[in-house]
Amino acid sequence: MRIIALEEHFLDLDVARASRPEAERLSPGSTAAYAPGTGYPYTPAPEVLLDLGEGRIADMDAHGISVQVLSTLSTQQLPADVAVELVRKVNDRTAAAVAAHPDRFAAFAALPTAVPEAAADELARAVGELGFVGSMINGRTGGGFLDEPRFDPVLRRSAELRVPIYLHPGVPPVETSRSNYEGGLDPIVTARLQTSAWGWHVETGTHFLHLVLAGVFDRYPDLQLVLGHWGEMVPFYLERIEEALPQRITHLDRPVGDYFRENVHITPSGMFNQAQLRFCVETVGVDRIMFSVDYPMLGNDGARAFLREADLPPLAMEKIAHLNAERLLGLPG
Repeated sequence: MRIIALEEHFLDLDVARASRPEAERLSPGSTAAYAPGTGYPYTPAPEVLLDLGEGRIADMDAHGISVQVLSTLSTQQLPADVAVELVRKVNDRTAAAVAAHPDRFAAFAALPTAVPEAAADELARAVGELGFVGSMINGRTGGGFLDEPRFDPVLRRSAELRVPIYLHPGVPPVETSRSNYEGGLDPIVTARLQTSAWGWHVETGTHFLHLVLAGVFDRYPDLQLVLGHWGEMVPFYLERIEEALPQRITHLDRPVGDYFRENVHITPSGMFNQAQLRFCVETVGVDRIMFSVDYPMLGNDGARAFLREADLPPLAMEKIAHLNAERLLGLPG
């Protein structure tokens, strides 16, 4: 079965160096918590993170991954004075990797969201000139969610181009981290609690709800998001959210759940849990679920088995494995 994986990362060293001071400010223990060689989860070797060539493809071949949609990391922490140039360069590098292996790679654009008008223009360039299939935005920019008016050019251009935004976790603002996650814990425990264990996912689910409740999807009803990690907790609280926030309170055009079911696709991000899959199929429907591994933070080794073992009809599995991604992203079948 053809498998398209949508949340598959690589590291650009120039971006990493420029964004590291802000990332360290937001999460002081993050460098130690995710240092390669520690043996902790989600700490791939540097050479694996950097590879956009034969090593990555060999791993895909070994585990049955047909296509990866590539994305870089950390661009939302870039300072405004360097963000535009660095992001343009990393998108060009990504485009070169796709051009070298067009049957194996596609790409989400990195965006210099610290300069929103430039970010909208870079999205247009990446989609129109480089052939990218959308963008990936990693959390907040300067503490702000995307519903802030300054980011409207990015939302508007995404809707106009009819390409999705993959809303990926990012480190919570430092004031949130201090109040929610610090308090006598070991610094490495704190750094992981505020990121991969919990905080990333709460933040991203909250980010999506901000977009809904600010009326973003009423302004741009065709705008599509992708949320990883089984929808960043939202599906499991969707009924509760709708009960607490009915339309007579929100004054939105639709119930909150409608935005999730009509403007969002979700992926597992390597959380290969059959119970979560069944719940999400029941809650949001199989047409809104796509596949992702979160490579190389997680390995490709469980991908094919997870799909093979799912208790779903063959067409449903084809939709999750590749058909839904081909439809949303305009990828060849």
